[in-house]
Amino acid sequence: MSAVPVFDPVIHAPGRLQICAILSGLDEAEFALIRDRIGVSDSVLSKHLKQLEEAGYVKLTKAPFDGRQRTWLSLTGAGRKAFAAHVAELQRLAAMTAPEPMGQGFAG
Repeated sequence: MSAVPVFDPVIHAPGRLQICAILSGLDEAEFALIRDRIGVSDSVLSKHLKQLEEAGYVKLTKAPFDGRQRTWLSLTGAGRKAFAAHVAELQRLAAMTAPEPMGQGFAG
């Protein structure tokens, strides 16, 4: 039995969706990389990460790097599963919006 696609409101917020999408292709990423890729401030990214971490979707690890303390982010197994299910649900919803046949447009 395959998993039922699930629309996940924790993941769906644009910033969190972008974070999950980036992390889904990586083992881990440094905080600044994610911040710069999605174009938000440190505080906005921290708020998104807190929600993802509380849901059990993201793991934060602090470690020294180049003489400074850095925060590394990774999707947990539950996060990868939830993101995949969310994407599957978005694809299912998108498939329901079939284009109208030519000449069948709505005449208001």
